[in-house]
Amino acid sequence: MTTYDLVILGSGSAAFAAAIRARSHGATVALVESATIGGTCVNVGCVPSKFVLEAAQRRHACPGSALDVPAMIDQKNELVGHLRRVKYEELVDRYGLDLLHGQARFHDRETLQVGDRAMRAGAYLIATGASPSAPPIPGLAEGGFLTSTSALELKEVPGRLAVIGGNAIGLELGQYFSRVGSRVTIFEALESIAPLEEPEIRAALTQALEREGIEIVASAGITSVQRDGSERIVRLTPQGGPATEYRFDAILIATGRHANTAALNLDAAGIRTARNGAVVTDEYLCTDNARVFAAGDVTGAPQFVYVAAYQGALAADNALSDAPRMQNLTTVPRVIFTQPRLAAVGETEAQARARGQEVETAVLDLSENVPRAIVNGHGGAIKIVATPGERKITGVHMAGEHADEVIQAATYIVKLGLTTAQVVDTFHPYLTMAESLRLCAQTFDRDPATLSCCAA
Repeated sequence: MTTYDLVILGSGSAAFAAAIRARSHGATVALVESATIGGTCVNVGCVPSKFVLEAAQRRHACPGSALDVPAMIDQKNELVGHLRRVKYEELVDRYGLDLLHGQARFHDRETLQVGDRAMRAGAYLIATGASPSAPPIPGLAEGGFLTSTSALELKEVPGRLAVIGGNAIGLELGQYFSRVGSRVTIFEALESIAPLEEPEIRAALTQALEREGIEIVASAGITSVQRDGSERIVRLTPQGGPATEYRFDAILIATGRHANTAALNLDAAGIRTARNGAVVTDEYLCTDNARVFAAGDVTGAPQFVYVAAYQGALAADNALSDAPRMQNLTTVPRVIFTQPRLAAVGETEAQARARGQEVETAVLDLSENVPRAIVNGHGGAIKIVATPGERKITGVHMAGEHADEVIQAATYIVKLGLTTAQVVDTFHPYLTMAESLRLCAQTFDRDPATLSCCAA
């Protein structure tokens, strides 16, 4: 029987953040990995997807230029291998961690089995992540489909591509494939793409994607998929409309992810899971079993690498100390890496009103009011949600150039509880997209069209 202070199931962002934090406590740590070290972000998520998005964006900026997709995929794989080595593999020895390969499975509430090896720990952390899941559309499995993982390995671009799912992954990969030569149709079951975002912001993104030639079909009730030779037939019945049939060369599923917990035998450890397999935890990231914690995508928290790392470190602290801290995800920024970017932090107007909070809002068209956007010829919009009277800012939402960078400043604004007046009274460099924060805050009291550049 091998014993450790902390045994971590998984080796991705949450797992390594927890392992590094646990070593700072002087704990002995083992990582158990059933597949490839590094988890989703470096291997099949953030790193490879943003690499191909950047390559496609550069091609799009130079009409008539060619992109060698097979060579790009090879370069992407080289980058992934490099980052996996320096950010994960080399840290195992640097921090004195034990890395065990095999499928972990709980034997009982206190014992873990890895192959024929039994282990016990003072505490366990489940950080096994999540994988793409497909909706139960009749004929989909038989017809064949791509996931975000397999799509990032394609060296031959589909002529016609259906993307089922109009949120971050579907939108990013849909625009990527459109820019490298596919005719793309994005199907979204709800009334709009990016359905959880502010209507003014998702409308700006919708218009930009449609201008590029991407077809967007919202309120799409897909009834079946059928394979006809090399083609896939997608049949749907739009709400209030007649049945429609589309033909594609490939289908990409981007409708969500399922927690990787099926093989862990969590029942034996007394650990509950939700319908999507996510581990149920309390506000301290502890499960129903007092010695088992969970962090990252496996918990059903917002599936961002920075949230996973935050939870991993917090879970390690809580598992190894006598002064546990509650997690706080109220100011988590989010970004969809399309062009234009869509980024947001804090609550939407609808979320505020749903909890009974009256709000004031301001929306600013970037192409008409923000000098940087005007000079660069870019459009988009920014929206601020604030409390009445004092106008404390509780949400910032943006679709536009460099929105992914602007949202970091907005995150500080929301976290620190700044008011619109305080934002207006703060210097913002001229001819930056960050100036949109100040200009939108001014809109609560004044028409920006009536102001000179930088007018207070």
